[in-house]
Amino acid sequence: MRILQISSAKTFGGGERHLIDLCRGLKDRGHEVFVALRPSNEWQNKFDFLPPENIFHVSIRNAFGIFSAQKIASFVNRRGIEIVHAHVARDYIPASLVCRISKNARFVLTRHVLFPMKSFHRLALRNLAQAIAVSGAVEASLRPIFPADKIRIISNGLDTGLLAGDERRRRREEFRFLHNIPFDAAVVGTVGELKELKGQRDFVLAAGEIAKNSENAFFVVVGKDHSTNGQFRRELKRMIRVFGLEKRFLFLDWADDLPALLASFDVFVSPSHSESFGLAILEAMAQQTPIVATATGGAKELLRHGESALIAPVADPVALARAVENLLTDDEKSARLAQNARHSAEERFSLREMIDKTEALYREVLQNRK
Repeated sequence: MRILQISSAKTFGGGERHLIDLCRGLKDRGHEVFVALRPSNEWQNKFDFLPPENIFHVSIRNAFGIFSAQKIASFVNRRGIEIVHAHVARDYIPASLVCRISKNARFVLTRHVLFPMKSFHRLALRNLAQAIAVSGAVEASLRPIFPADKIRIISNGLDTGLLAGDERRRRREEFRFLHNIPFDAAVVGTVGELKELKGQRDFVLAAGEIAKNSENAFFVVVGKDHSTNGQFRRELKRMIRVFGLEKRFLFLDWADDLPALLASFDVFVSPSHSESFGLAILEAMAQQTPIVATATGGAKELLRHGESALIAPVADPVALARAVENLLTDDEKSARLAQNARHSAEERFSLREMIDKTEALYREVLQNRK
């Protein structure tokens, strides 16, 4: 198959990680994969497995990108592309127009977020072949827009390779040495773009509670701040100064080797207020890292409270702190939950299964082409 993936995302996040994994998997299976990206994107280097000529630059400035659609349609026709797959909301209508113009290509979209779509999408995207929802919660949000037979749940998948014990210990020690963290510190970390919806403010408040009872707890916040002038990160650091915890916090923009980072945590925390799926949670599950998460739709789909993680109410920093303390002070429970989470990741969310299901959906879409 010849498949074009469209994403106008500027920065790299969970949805983009999913797209990279999907493209690599499809290429490894012999399909010809193309991508359409915005010229100012910051993550094209991650497509180093694709030939340069398979990467097309186009500016999709808004949801009604008619001129962008015409450019993409010309590319689609020249390359004989059969599937056009859009991943960002503002790309949906241009992708739909591309398939109307090119006539031979079929339109697929993936919905990575829980925010409701607009009612006009029901009419504007009538030529949609299939909508992929990354979780049951996302699937429910799509029901008012698309017929049930046009919605398919395909959960995000992950290469669930686990760092071996010796390698895990080495990475843990390297991380602490590199960042001047005591080797006996209990490292509690969170990963995600810095913004209110991701709950880092609650994480800092919970850290203030944990620090009252634990002198060796150290806290790591990983994620870029795309707010104006980095104001959200500055707010978090002001809170940390108020608690007197400056020496016990580390901020990182990103980690190139996320599995190694998560393996170095004693507890991974997902404090989100809303989560459609939670790739960082899945990464922590795969690395057998103990998890505390808030009760978002995505977290509840991935985890089972008391079986594979501890789940706290959304926007309740005190409950979040108590759950973290529970794992830090009970090694047996922490190990049991982490092992159960690891097994669940292997059984339910493998990268191979995600690619299998997406590939099968593409074939079905092409077989049903009129």
